[in-house]
Amino acid sequence: MFSEYGDILSVEDVMEILNIGKNAAYRLFRDKAIRCFRINGRWKIPKQSLMEYVEEQRRA
Repeated sequence: MFSEYGDILSVEDVMEILNIGKNAAYRLFRDKAIRCFRINGRWKIPKQSLMEYVEEQRRA
């Protein structure tokens, strides 16, 4: 599922992987459900952070 992506994901990558829209992705970032950071105004999401989020959701 994640093998085709690099270690740092974009918002678009997260949207594609989770099959969600941009607003939902930004909500996850804002609520700190997925650890991420910004560089030059662009969100950067560590792949490991997204993997942890998916695993947490799977367990719930």
